[in-house]
Amino acid sequence: MVKFSNATLCIGARIVLSDLNLAIGAGEFIGVLGPNGAGKTTLMRAILGLLPPEKGTLRVFGRTPCRGAPDIGYLPQVRTVLPDLRIRGFDFIASSVQGERWGLSTLDRIGRSSVEKMLDTIGARELAGRSLSDMSGGERQRLLLAQALTGAPRLLLLDEPLISLDARHQEIAIEAVRKVCRERGVTVLFSAHELNQLIGTLDRVLYLGNGQAVLGTVEDVIRAPVLSRLYGTKIEVVHADGHIFVMSRGRDVERTDHLHDHEGHHHH
Repeated sequence: MVKFSNATLCIGARIVLSDLNLAIGAGEFIGVLGPNGAGKTTLMRAILGLLPPEKGTLRVFGRTPCRGAPDIGYLPQVRTVLPDLRIRGFDFIASSVQGERWGLSTLDRIGRSSVEKMLDTIGARELAGRSLSDMSGGERQRLLLAQALTGAPRLLLLDEPLISLDARHQEIAIEAVRKVCRERGVTVLFSAHELNQLIGTLDRVLYLGNGQAVLGTVEDVIRAPVLSRLYGTKIEVVHADGHIFVMSRGRDVERTDHLHDHEGHHHH
């Protein structure tokens, strides 16, 4: 589904990721992790056809990626929904069913049923009749995720989909994506700050850092030598009560990055 071959991704003159060699198969659920600035968003922009590799090649569905591919569902980290948008939650999801960016869709019974089912799946049925302008950031986030899942994408790129969600709705969101991945055979790249949120759901993890990327099972990638190279500092991996903690000098680096990212309002 996605294959990087000796690919280098740059923003301006800065090399973000160098000499990427990795392949992601159909139906895989991939967790994309790494410290702030490691290139998670850059990687997804390249797959979307928005950032061609400076060197090497990138193939998506066996071809050079192009902008606006209808078989890719995408939830960006920088949200584009305006807080004062006067549109009902149901109509917002419905507008994407027939590939429309904005405006109201006239759906048949099957289309309406599809929207209602997705709202139920993401735990957002109560938002159907409310205006987006009256919703909190977390409520709009749930609708954005529902929109990304609507239709029949072959590939889902979710850039920090858990931002603004409380713990219960984070669990609902992860389960909804997992269900879509398994039942429809959709390939998922799910960017997150913390590995523990995705343990038990992942097929493999793609960990970025220090201009590099390592793709493999949790057991293969989440090891001190690998993460020390990616973070550029000594890392310890601690297992406790079914959780995995990535530590540097007694500090949980994944959680610390997450807190700092919220304080910085996710500027990229």
